[in-house]
Amino acid sequence: MKKHFVPVAVIAATILTATAAKKSSEPVLMTVNGKDVPVSEFVYLYQKNNQQQAEPQTLDEYVGMFVDYKLKVADAEAAGIDTTETFRKEYVGYCDDLAKPFLTDTTVTDRLRHEAYDRLRTTRNVSHIMLPIGRTPDEQRANRLRLDSIRTAILNGADFGDMAVKYSSDRSAIRNHGNMGFVSPATLPFPFIEAAWATPVGQISTVVDDTPYGYHIIRVEDEKANPGQVEARHILKMTRGLSADEAAAKKAQIDSIYTLLKNGADFADMASRESEDPGSARRGGMLDWFGPGQMVPEFEKAAFETADGEISEPFSTAYGYHIVQTTGHRAMPSYEETLPSIDRAIAADSRANEPRKAKLEQLRKQYKAQIIPSALDNVHSRIATHGKLDSIMVQQLTADYTPVAIVNGRKVLVGDVAKKMPRYNTPVSAAAAADEFDRAAADRLDEVTAEEARANLAADDEAYRNLINEYRDGILLFEISNRNVWDKSNKDREGLEKFFETHRSDYTWDTPRYKTIIVSATTDSIAEAAQQYLKDNPVGVDSLVHRLRGKFRRNIKVERKVFAKGEDAVVDYLGFGAEKPAPQGKWVAFFPYEGKILNAPEEAADVRGAVVNDYQQWLEQQWLERLHKQYPVKINKKELKKLQKQK
Repeated sequence: MKKHFVPVAVIAATILTATAAKKSSEPVLMTVNGKDVPVSEFVYLYQKNNQQQAEPQTLDEYVGMFVDYKLKVADAEAAGIDTTETFRKEYVGYCDDLAKPFLTDTTVTDRLRHEAYDRLRTTRNVSHIMLPIGRTPDEQRANRLRLDSIRTAILNGADFGDMAVKYSSDRSAIRNHGNMGFVSPATLPFPFIEAAWATPVGQISTVVDDTPYGYHIIRVEDEKANPGQVEARHILKMTRGLSADEAAAKKAQIDSIYTLLKNGADFADMASRESEDPGSARRGGMLDWFGPGQMVPEFEKAAFETADGEISEPFSTAYGYHIVQTTGHRAMPSYEETLPSIDRAIAADSRANEPRKAKLEQLRKQYKAQIIPSALDNVHSRIATHGKLDSIMVQQLTADYTPVAIVNGRKVLVGDVAKKMPRYNTPVSAAAAADEFDRAAADRLDEVTAEEARANLAADDEAYRNLINEYRDGILLFEISNRNVWDKSNKDREGLEKFFETHRSDYTWDTPRYKTIIVSATTDSIAEAAQQYLKDNPVGVDSLVHRLRGKFRRNIKVERKVFAKGEDAVVDYLGFGAEKPAPQGKWVAFFPYEGKILNAPEEAADVRGAVVNDYQQWLEQQWLERLHKQYPVKINKKELKKLQKQK
């Protein structure tokens, strides 16, 4: 389902305005370039910073660092970074993600977890009848009604198994009359499980929607405690698709194998040679641990009822003849052990939306969100008069600016809802179309309610406000620092070299270095050709890579090396007379392009890492000196003293 959002700029402006409005009533610790910084924001960042430090800073130490941080943010704002579309999209996207925990009901999450675990403690024997979902809303509606009629017939005395054989689209019903055996909540779609566990033993559920397979009615036959899990090996002789004589031959084979096993033959060895289940045969017949509902009923029964280390007698399933050796039983794990898998299951099905739905119910009341009944009736009437939902009707509805719902004074228009409705290649009946519009209206009402809540979170919730302010300033800080320090130090070769010359005495070596350019090749002949090419076409170091890669492509590698003795095998060989190193990977040959021994670095590139780091620190210091002169900072000493006393 495609989301519908108000423009990014509008949401960003709303959040920022709400934040500013709330902050105006808070005590201010400082003002940086005319912008107030509330005490709560400072305290939040101070405490977070100290939690991340091995040695916490004092309050006075942090104040200086915090002022520098806010000055950089002010510089980013002055540069207009916060007004760019790139910034707004990233910021609003983060606000949206960050708002999700605030827009969910955590008590519902906890309830769903315990509910799931309680279901796992039992296993239920169920039978079902299934009809397909249908390709169009009209087919879907017809199949739901048809299955409800089948349910009514069973309640009036029709045999469930006979009806399953006659009507169920699950064709295994021909063999099992709809009975699935004992199933576990971990093995089936949630809507099916929810209905199966909500229906009392001996009774039939109402029609179950929303599974990937179809519509269902479920009869609960029995219930028992979850026996846990079992680990087993098996040997299989396949009979599916075979004639009666061929199946009899397979029975004779499995009986012979059973005799050998009873006389001491190794089960794993026999499984690897004889089993016709190739997946487990490769592992000596071993299967993964499994619980109720994960295997066909006959196999599950044999595995659970066989003692550890014992071997079952041959038995048949729809696949063929089996022998099982059970290797272990284990009880159902604890709630804490099961929780990660429960969370994964909840996240993967419709339950993932339940905490949000519960919160939306609260928010709808808070923001007075409601559908306008008369407007909804009018849409239904128009669809009914037209007789169907086709391209003409869709076009009319999409162009309709009549309010159909209202949230916190914000109108939701018929056209907004119509845009959310699915598009079908063929016309949809009036009844099905009305249902589709109602669902789309409810979805749009929830979306607008969530948008309103997100926009007001910054004003209403201090924790959320602090988080988004931190992230906002972090985006601005990164971009402005990149412009003034990091990116500049990497691209400003002239400035870097000048800095090195000014501070040359700071960069010394204890031992000499060998400085060279190493050209490596994938073959000796390519190395020779490259060497000859350079003799015939002398090039400077700066254009060496471009020229060689242009001629020899990926068969050539060029590396600049400055190393002391013992730090690099190739440098040791070329500069210090060590043995020639063995080829490295595909690079079987190499030669030096220039090379000399240095007692001290001669250019910034010889000690690039150290020079870049020092240059960045120098650039930042120069930048901060400018910021302190350019932007006024006023600290509220009264509020600062209050904080100092609290510490």
